Amino acid sequence: MLNKGQSEEELFTFLSRKRREDLDHDFILSSMCTIPHSVAVRAHCMFMETNLGDPGLFPGTYSIEQLLIRRFGALFHCPEAGGYATSGGTESNIQALRLAKVQKCGITSPNVIVPESAHFSFKKACDMLGLEIRSVPLRKDYRMDADGAAGLIDKNTIALVGIAGTTEYGMVDPIADLAKIAQQHELFFHVDAAFGGMVIPFLDRPVPFDFALPGVTTIAVDPHKMGMSTIPCGCLLTRDPTMLHTLNIDTPYLTVKQEYTLAGTRPGAPVAGALAVLDYLGAEGMKAVVAGCMKNTERIIAGMETLGYPRAATPDLNVATFVCPKELVPGPWRVSWTRKNHLRIVCMPHVHAGRVEAFLTDMQKNRTR
Repeated sequence: MLNKGQSEEELFTFLSRKRREDLDHDFILSSMCTIPHSVAVRAHCMFMETNLGDPGLFPGTYSIEQLLIRRFGALFHCPEAGGYATSGGTESNIQALRLAKVQKCGITSPNVIVPESAHFSFKKACDMLGLEIRSVPLRKDYRMDADGAAGLIDKNTIALVGIAGTTEYGMVDPIADLAKIAQQHELFFHVDAAFGGMVIPFLDRPVPFDFALPGVTTIAVDPHKMGMSTIPCGCLLTRDPTMLHTLNIDTPYLTVKQEYTLAGTRPGAPVAGALAVLDYLGAEGMKAVVAGCMKNTERIIAGMETLGYPRAATPDLNVATFVCPKELVPGPWRVSWTRKNHLRIVCMPHVHAGRVEAFLTDMQKNRTR
């Protein structure tokens, strides 16, 4: 800590310099987060000092959180769903497995079944909760093998996990099949739709993935991804609105006497931002955003294949992957690579048509050198 404080000018000169060291979103093609919508930023600034961890002090902000949960409940075909705003998919996934473990508290060696494509947050969750993680191989189309999942279930299995929008390939697992398996075995079934939850409902032909399927127990969704809210904002939805109360602990000195959330202090600002975007755009606006992202995904796939770089998969969502040598991607573009070394691009709202064409042009130039 400095002995003597800096002047505001000195301080913000330093901060501005550091901010300029960050990458420009114009060249970020690898992130599932995006530039927040302007209404999210405005709403965020209005609620900067609010803390949902002590909701009795901020009843207006708390009511916004409840409204956000109702919006997602209706979107996911369960208007009476329970839930709360988390810091993102990692927290939502941890909490879902906590719920599963509490429901099967008599099992001494519990295991959880996830696809190979599961987000690394499930490894964290299982490490923290003392759960064995059983990984199911993927089919050739990079979706979870439902039969393989069923084959791993035993008397110690407490939960089954499916992914609606895989991080690496943008695929949706066979959620309907998995939901039936979960029902047959009376298993807790969690759907990680952190990315796909705000894409799939707005597609022309959405695949079933939500509470419309009787076997689905919980859903994770991240408004700070395709919902264009400010970071951090996720949501965990439960079919049973009372389920989360099984995680309650006493909080005697707060305005509420019990809490089931993982974090104590919880910012209200990004939650207000998330609701602002949903209510500003509405279903029609979100359909337009998703349609634009899907169109750009199709264009980048067509463009890359014209250049001789075949797709690694035909995605369900706005993630494109290619067979392409790493050295052929020119700077300053930032892409990422899957575990199978496929080039990966996520066509988020900031990756608009102009950026797609600029990237393809640079790829063509680099290829002909």
